[in-house]
Amino acid sequence: MDELDTEIVRLLQTDARQSNRELARTLGIAPSTCLERVRALTRRGVIRGYHAEISPAALNRGVQALVSLQVRPLSRTVINTFQDYVSGMAEVIGVFVVAGGDDLVLHVGVQDLDHLHAFLLDGLSKRKEIAGFRTSVIFQHVHNTVLSRLDDPAPG
Repeated sequence: MDELDTEIVRLLQTDARQSNRELARTLGIAPSTCLERVRALTRRGVIRGYHAEISPAALNRGVQALVSLQVRPLSRTVINTFQDYVSGMAEVIGVFVVAGGDDLVLHVGVQDLDHLHAFLLDGLSKRKEIAGFRTSVIFQHVHNTVLSRLDDPAPG
């Protein structure tokens, strides 16, 4: 990505609803050039979509948690099958396959602690491939909505 692509990505992360004309004006380039750059970034997979950020509480997900899981037997098939299973659960916001002591981390959002408890007991603990899990309730979540490209590591 060159400097123009980087700036397009930054501006779209800031406001993805702006028109191509507005984006081109801000960048000081022709709208046709801007449109082609955005299309190329999309084709290359740099831009993967445009999303509205919704309050979890507005969706009745006032309690969020991270659930760290260990699965057995540890194999690609078991992890992929379990990942497909939990991805389809309404409570699951995200699934991370990780390295270390845990195999997966689930980001879940539920109505309250009673529903979290029911999710853990009824949705997870009865699964035979789960060797164990730990749950961390999320009190606050802050995330960067605008990411910038990091410099390549210096050779050495």
